[in-house]
Amino acid sequence: MRSALDGLLRAAGLPVRTFESAEAFLLSDHLPNVACLVADIRLPGKSGLDLQATLNATPIRPPMIFITAHGDERIRQQAVRAGAVGFLAKPFDDEVFLDCVRAAWEQ
Repeated sequence: MRSALDGLLRAAGLPVRTFESAEAFLLSDHLPNVACLVADIRLPGKSGLDLQATLNATPIRPPMIFITAHGDERIRQQAVRAGAVGFLAKPFDDEVFLDCVRAAWEQ
């Protein structure tokens, strides 16, 4: 999924950086430069919701879009209440995803 979204975003002309886990992202020096963060709810190690909570405790809070194959209404509401700007259930339409990313960038 990470590779497919990377290709889709690059084809749309958007700069992309991917990470294999929330921990790898948090250990990188990329947070100050993130215009939009896309995360799966279920990640290896720290979950997407855990990543959101960690970022919400910092002064840098990029717009977050969640994708998931395991979402339910309770999880969606939790993510949105914590500030998510998008929540997409897999499989999702590429154009819907790109529209969501573009809207997040404009924030």
